[in-house]
Amino acid sequence: MFENIDTSLIDWSRAQFALTAMYHWLFVPLTLGLAMIMGLMETFYVVTGKEFWKRTAKFWMKLFGINFAVGVATGLILEFEFGTNWSNYSWFVGDIFGAPLAIEGILAFFMEATFIAVMFFGWNKVSKRFHLASTWLTGIGATLSAWWILVANAWMQYPVGMAFNPETVRNEMVDFAAVALSPMAVAKFFHTVLSGWVLGAVFVVGVSCWYLLRKREIEFAKASIKVAAVFGLAASLIVAWTGDISGVQVAKVQPMKMAAAEGLQEGGNGMPFTVVGDIKIPKMLSILATHDIDGYVPGINNLLEGGYQTPEGTIALSAQEKIERGQKAIAALDAFRKAQKEGNKEAASVARRTLDENVAYFGYGYIKDPAHLVPPVGLTFWSFRIMVGLGGYFILFFIVVLVLSRKDKLKDAGWLQKLALWTIPLGYIAGQAGWVVAEVGRQPWAIQDMLPVGAAISKLQTSSVQITFFIFLILFTIMLIAEINIMVKAIKKGPEAIKGE
Repeated sequence: MFENIDTSLIDWSRAQFALTAMYHWLFVPLTLGLAMIMGLMETFYVVTGKEFWKRTAKFWMKLFGINFAVGVATGLILEFEFGTNWSNYSWFVGDIFGAPLAIEGILAFFMEATFIAVMFFGWNKVSKRFHLASTWLTGIGATLSAWWILVANAWMQYPVGMAFNPETVRNEMVDFAAVALSPMAVAKFFHTVLSGWVLGAVFVVGVSCWYLLRKREIEFAKASIKVAAVFGLAASLIVAWTGDISGVQVAKVQPMKMAAAEGLQEGGNGMPFTVVGDIKIPKMLSILATHDIDGYVPGINNLLEGGYQTPEGTIALSAQEKIERGQKAIAALDAFRKAQKEGNKEAASVARRTLDENVAYFGYGYIKDPAHLVPPVGLTFWSFRIMVGLGGYFILFFIVVLVLSRKDKLKDAGWLQKLALWTIPLGYIAGQAGWVVAEVGRQPWAIQDMLPVGAAISKLQTSSVQITFFIFLILFTIMLIAEINIMVKAIKKGPEAIKGE
């Protein structure tokens, strides 16, 4: 069904998509986090009637608007790339993958576009409560946008709710609820969105500490820090909890990703978790992966060789057996389509039966070597540890900030103020590391077990992808520098600059 394509085209297309996705994720989490924090600030204004909270909300809202505008531009390009660079993918599963993206565009963008205008320009034109509702609905719209994007991504990690139609050579949706509410989608949504809340809290604390370092806007900074630190600590704890849920899901449906994230060659029962080097926590990997202290966790070699008992009670096939069954599925599909064209119903029935028996391994038929089923272990391993390590650091960071804030010692803690500034980039690094684990860890699959990236790509000239890669690199870098420049200028002006607005 899919033609052989130069590996350099695959590599460049993957690089272009990764570039776009990573730049996009520089803007999205701050949008999600600031949306909630500015909503809380304005809520305090409406409840208390104090102009102080209105000024505070408007300041963080201004930074939200700068970040939101740039994020939209990168997001649109990302969605277009599915059609330009990954047309086989779009054809093969477009009926399923396109549904959440369409809902995201119609519902979420509609909410954001409608209420963001009221939020920015309606302060003196609508009532306080209506304006507050617009602010929260803008944030809800951004969150709903993330929900449907993450539903689509979760389906790529754990394809459910579909059936393969050999007559159209497409996977078609048969259960929308299964797609929209899969355990993978729910866990990914809360883990990803709340990580954005953590970044938003880190950003607000860091910027506020900059004011404390400069001995200006002291009351504004202290109030912002208290709100953001409480919000950030709560979000960090929930992120850790949802991360545990996601770990169990990954161990169940993407065991190779789990093995790569642990650098585990040989699995077994009661496996330890490797912190770094030879430092291990006994039994911890089994607890994280199975919630059973003696649970079995397969390693990379076990997954390639098969023969172990799966959680469903079956014996795992080897990678070679899966490849052979995938090749049978592809051959049966060709035989079915040929028989259909010739009007041979009996041959079509036989081919269809063979296809149905092996369709679960369809994607493996395009894998040339079992070794290709192993993702980049080093990158996945270290990205996972960076993500988890920084997650633990954020919890400790917010606790220290809250303790000093309650004792009113934060304004004199210059070391913590400087640390808070350096923590802002760590928030971005944690988010990027999480996506590296999610996406690099599932290679070589565009859709887990169903479609490898080599079969998902468009037939393009490698040179055209290279050219657009560098165009996007330059464009996105300019946009990022422009955003940082505008943000810094707005921060330097401070909330006093919008006092009279």
